[in-house]
Amino acid sequence: MRGNEDAGSPAADSSRPRRTPGNLPVELTTFHGRENELDRLRHEVIRARLVTVTGTGGVGKSRVAARAAEQLQERFCDGVWLVETSASRDPQLLEHSVVAALRLTDHSGRAPLTTLLEHLSHRRLLLVLDGFEHLVEESARLVRELLRRLPGLRVLATGRRPLGIAGEQLFPLDPLAAPEAARLFTDRAAAVRPGFALGPDNHEQVADLCHRLDGIPLALELAAGRLRTLSLPQMLERLDDRFALLTGGTRDAPPHHQTLRTAVGWSHELCSPRERLLWARLSVFAGAFDLEAAEYVCSGTDLPAEQVLDVLAQLVAQSLVTREDAPSGVRYRMLDTLRAYGAYWLAATGQTRRLRERHRDWYTGLVTWCELEWFSPRQEEVALRITDEVANLRAALEFAVDEDDDPRHGLYLAGTLWFCWVGCGRLQEGRHWLERALERERYDPVNPGEGAAGDNAVRLRALGLAGYLAVLGGDTVTALAALHECLEEAERTGDERAIAYSLLRMGALALISDDVRRAEELLSGALERYAELGELNSHVLLGRVELALALAFGGDLQRAIALCEGVRRECAEHGELWARAYALFGLGFAAWTQGEPARAGALLREGLAISAGFRDLVATVLMLEMLALVAVSEDRAREAAVLQGAAGRLWPSVGMPLFGSRYFNAPHNECERLARAALGEGSYLEALREGAALTPEVAVERALRPGDGGPATAGGLLPLPVEPAAAPRPYPFPDEGEPGYGRGIAS
Repeated sequence: MRGNEDAGSPAADSSRPRRTPGNLPVELTTFHGRENELDRLRHEVIRARLVTVTGTGGVGKSRVAARAAEQLQERFCDGVWLVETSASRDPQLLEHSVVAALRLTDHSGRAPLTTLLEHLSHRRLLLVLDGFEHLVEESARLVRELLRRLPGLRVLATGRRPLGIAGEQLFPLDPLAAPEAARLFTDRAAAVRPGFALGPDNHEQVADLCHRLDGIPLALELAAGRLRTLSLPQMLERLDDRFALLTGGTRDAPPHHQTLRTAVGWSHELCSPRERLLWARLSVFAGAFDLEAAEYVCSGTDLPAEQVLDVLAQLVAQSLVTREDAPSGVRYRMLDTLRAYGAYWLAATGQTRRLRERHRDWYTGLVTWCELEWFSPRQEEVALRITDEVANLRAALEFAVDEDDDPRHGLYLAGTLWFCWVGCGRLQEGRHWLERALERERYDPVNPGEGAAGDNAVRLRALGLAGYLAVLGGDTVTALAALHECLEEAERTGDERAIAYSLLRMGALALISDDVRRAEELLSGALERYAELGELNSHVLLGRVELALALAFGGDLQRAIALCEGVRRECAEHGELWARAYALFGLGFAAWTQGEPARAGALLREGLAISAGFRDLVATVLMLEMLALVAVSEDRAREAAVLQGAAGRLWPSVGMPLFGSRYFNAPHNECERLARAALGEGSYLEALREGAALTPEVAVERALRPGDGGPATAGGLLPLPVEPAAAPRPYPFPDEGEPGYGRGIAS
């Protein structure tokens, strides 16, 4: 073995430092991050004889494996040897490639495997088999034989998929985390544009670039190379066509790494026809998806539904799709870069519209099921599922509202998702989609002026919901216009459900407008109509709580308590939690009014735990306001001010603070008066600022632990979405982890 012959020779010159044999290349560029991954990978190589680093193309498998191998050299007296298999497409040359990489010399004409077994029989070395995915079967056979016959051998392999050998330890490699991705991009950018550095003027642009390129090192390096001719803003503008943009890799890079398109195309080429077909069809999903959705949306005569699981498993094995455990169950995800490549192929087949229609149909069915199950013991399951599906729901809405031939689809989706908009804290987004759907229906070029192609019930439902979301946002003018239009049209067409709903929401509007007598009249009339229809659902139960609040504000506390207790019993009977939180708010308000702050606090904290779990912003902020009043009543003035500050951060995500209502504002004003008097102006304002700086999750945890004014963590609560209450933001809105998520007025 050349390169090793001096190391074990008695004639070796002992005056020279001994070099560990091997052929690992010298690193030409700096290595960034991956400290935790490298630690774990080294541990796995020490523990297992075969470790395979898997991951998508360009994620850095080769670089990480080489780095870990270099750090392990001292453990292998006969060296660390790299075999780059990607350069050879001929399976018959695989063994010859290993012989050549190990610098073995054999002129006997024997088979290369025999040469390997003989020369390595008593050696202790690490073999790095890099990029075997195009020769999986041949590589697996060779590695299996070598490990079986050579006890001193360990193998570190890299590929998109496992070798599938007994004893193989898999090491999935994820894309770079945001800080590491930014450091890598900045370093490579400085190499082509001396003086380039990360600073306040470009920090957000670099973060956006790294996010949109999925933290894939190859994509980041290619993007940095583009700075020779483009500015950062220009690159961001062109990223929609990322494959055309990211070209021009270094000359010494492997052929399949010289452009992003070629790197992904290399993975695509190695897929079977069915795998390529599913890859293309999965591109219609936004974010993660579950197996049932993939089976429905992506199946067809050329890919039966019962075969989708097997093909999906192959894509997972090749690191083209990742599996993740979400609150609602097992889900799958494709990196945006891979999804974009699949979308190109889907467009080339002419199936994009058909697949988007199937995607819309699946999520329409899911939304219908979720609404039916909302008023049931599965309500929490529905909330988790709908939260996990937000990205796909947006994609379905986008298609239904902007591209669908029939505007009813958009109206139905936006209107049926009321429990997502109201119950799961997405008020402003709900207004955004409802306004777009109603506007599209109003100017339907196919059926102008006919109102959703004659299906008036769908339109009225969306119109009534739009009015109610405007009520919650304190937008009285818009609310009145929508609800009156809904009521007039419902009366004209005899739609009793739409009449009942319109009256119910007009009653809510009267309540926050401080017209408690009118609110009592409208809410009572609406509830009577629902009783005549034989309907009991979350709308009805919430309407009863609103009626109870109208009665309480008007001085009839006993009837209010009786109504809320009735709602609490109905909720227990039907497994309804969301409306139960509002009933607890009403009971907490009544308990405080009766001079029982301890009981009020217990009721309100129970309600807060429920509403925060559902991400219901309206109930959550109302609970915080009342708990602040309870705190000041219990001589905890500073904590009361902190909670008021936290509530102040949340109100802009709902609309006008406390709806601009004198009755809803009364507890807030009383709390502020008492807290200012107890603390003094300066200390009160300081505590208010402290509360405004808390994240919503921490504020909720703090409110749930009375008497503990120390730091808290968010625990297991779902993140509360914080949105400005001004004009709705354009689609898409940021999710958890995206730039702009969770920013309130204190940010």
